[in-house]
Amino acid sequence: MAIDFQLSDFQQTLQASARAFAAETLSAVAPTIAPLARPDERFYATRPFYQAMADAGFIKALLPKAVGGTSLSTLDFALAAEELTTADVNVPSALLATGLGLHALIHHGSEEQQRRFLPDFVEDGSLLAALAFTEVTGGANYDNPDPSVGVQTFARREGDEWVINGAKHYTTNGTGWDGKGAHLYSVICRTDPSLPPQQSLAVIMVPGNTPGIEIAGLLDTIGHRATISPRIHFNEVRVPASNIVGKPGDGIAFVEDAFAWTAALIGAACVGVMRAAFDVALTFAKTDKRSGTVPVIEHQNVGFMLADIKMRIEASRYLTWKACHQLELSKRRSRELAIITKTYCSELCVQAVYDAMRVVGVDAYTDLYPLAGLMQDALCFPLYDGGNMGVRRRQLHTLLRSPHYDPMAAAEARG
Repeated sequence: MAIDFQLSDFQQTLQASARAFAAETLSAVAPTIAPLARPDERFYATRPFYQAMADAGFIKALLPKAVGGTSLSTLDFALAAEELTTADVNVPSALLATGLGLHALIHHGSEEQQRRFLPDFVEDGSLLAALAFTEVTGGANYDNPDPSVGVQTFARREGDEWVINGAKHYTTNGTGWDGKGAHLYSVICRTDPSLPPQQSLAVIMVPGNTPGIEIAGLLDTIGHRATISPRIHFNEVRVPASNIVGKPGDGIAFVEDAFAWTAALIGAACVGVMRAAFDVALTFAKTDKRSGTVPVIEHQNVGFMLADIKMRIEASRYLTWKACHQLELSKRRSRELAIITKTYCSELCVQAVYDAMRVVGVDAYTDLYPLAGLMQDALCFPLYDGGNMGVRRRQLHTLLRSPHYDPMAAAEARG
């Protein structure tokens, strides 16, 4: 059977619906948050947009059918994500963060755990989940086999409870909509300070109303201006022993699984931002003469630069589709393409937005055009969700070093 990139009728409808939602609803996010100074104010102002996204079915798309969700495939989710992020990265990032916070529960949780925690998100789509992963000292070495370093958030077992202590940064969605906490946290912790993460790293589900959760501060960011990045402290937080997903030591596999999913989808977000920048640059080039006699697109250097941007967009899109499809085919065991997608597309995105700014010139560095803001958003992609230097290239390096590595496995949809 021939390789076919033709979208199904369902996928075309999904794509068109997401495109319309982005244009009609998410395009209003930027002017809504622009006058707001504080990061929490900006984030809280996006709640109506997040609710609209829930009403449109995007939250249920994360959740399994067994609890009332619609369980979109990763590829279908990418199709929607590209369209949404052409208009705004903030609200889709909150959606992605909820998916990240629920990922271990959805894919590795017991039926009892899923029935206990997930229906709330079906019944009230505005609820937020958060992954409490990154330590104050960073997250790159969470799997370091030396138990004295790495994850220093610990859960000790006392009878039928886990008691959690530790501090996390960049816990996206972690404030909730009212500053009192997300509805549910997935806390990455270790169950024994004397054991390496290969034996002790765990994912424990913590409801946001549990005593001892402290919103200790907010990190402001130059891009993704309405994406909240709080510091969360867990101070003697007690939850039932049954809240652990899997067992101690499973945390490494669960974290890798979750971040492979987001890696593939970040490719779609990068395409969305590149598209937005390209549209601005193309319109400018076709309409502005810069005091000359013809629109600047008539000049060869401008035309070549626009062609390069468009090539990056198309290459990134189809790499993203391939990575998402491969994740589904392999039941998320084959992660090479997802990691490549996150790394490659995020760095192409920065270059593409920069080149769009070069087409427009110095005005691109002002508020006359949205390109400077798009650059601020683009700069985040290579740095977050497992930085390209600290995490993603290391993951690829580890694969390459393996004696069992097959260079053609990803291309041929094996592994």
